[in-house]
Amino acid sequence: MDRNIIKQNKKLRRRGRVRVKISGTKTRPRLSVFRSNVSIFLQLIDDENSLTLVSINQKNFKKKGTKTEIAFELGKAMAVEAKKIKIEEIVFDRGGNKYHGRVKAVADGAREGGLKF
Repeated sequence: MDRNIIKQNKKLRRRGRVRVKISGTKTRPRLSVFRSNVSIFLQLIDDENSLTLVSINQKNFKKKGTKTEIAFELGKAMAVEAKKIKIEEIVFDRGGNKYHGRVKAVADGAREGGLKF
């Protein structure tokens, strides 16, 4: 089997395990992280009503630095946006990615910004 197919299957299994256990509500939405090779995309999602409450991504963010530094700043910016709509607590959805690198930086930034999870 090709090495890339094995990696994709592992990611899909992790994503399934994570999504079965967590769900967002209006008072405690899900912070979804999508990481590509180039960018990172964050969304606060209310799963009960199928609504995206806040969305932020690296393409619209005008900071310079490494990808990990930008991910940390995006996490802090997401915390600021969440505070505007009076959200204090979230559920973190790493989207099948390992809790490492940019995904961990987003979580650390959101925590530093004042979100609890």
